[in-house]
Amino acid sequence: MINDVIKKFYNNIPYINGWQKMKRASVAILLVEVEGKLNIVFEVRAKHMRSQPGDISFPGGKIDLKENEKEAITREVCEELGLSNEDFEIIAPLNLLVTHYSLLIHPFVGYIKNFDNININKDEVDHIFLVPLDYLLNNEPRIEKSKIIANRSEDFPYDLINGGKNYKFKEGVYRSLFYKYENYVIWGITALILEDFLNDFNKDMTKG
Repeated sequence: MINDVIKKFYNNIPYINGWQKMKRASVAILLVEVEGKLNIVFEVRAKHMRSQPGDISFPGGKIDLKENEKEAITREVCEELGLSNEDFEIIAPLNLLVTHYSLLIHPFVGYIKNFDNININKDEVDHIFLVPLDYLLNNEPRIEKSKIIANRSEDFPYDLINGGKNYKFKEGVYRSLFYKYENYVIWGITALILEDFLNDFNKDMTKG
């Protein structure tokens, strides 16, 4: 009956199709004010990490089953930077990022109140560095585009689709961004999240 459908979906909160089969993570763009100017905090991952050793990233990590996205990033900031909950504040969620390799990322923006209290976890973080927000707003990244093509299995059921092997499948485009600052290169997923934040920040400033 239609009433069953109404009852089921009346208060439905939409999310990402297929999220149950994806890995999920939260990251934070953390701002800190130094001499009256805003800076963004970046981490360099420890070189002994199994995943992406030495890469530049934002604080963050996997969302555990029993926590929500904000709880996850709060925990990760405390674990990686050695801060307490009173040392920083998460301001708001940013646009979600769905990667081509089934990772769903919840970015947040926040700020550090007590920067001197940072005590990085050397098991995960080699070191941190700051990049002035003004620098990132005024220096465009290098952008490279690559094709994303599905590599279908030999027993793919072409006989079940119109056109068979001649079907015109869509191809994706993947943008790789590279922000250069001093001896650092910020790229990959971190750069995509950064770009989106900078675009939204610029847009809001223009409105203001």
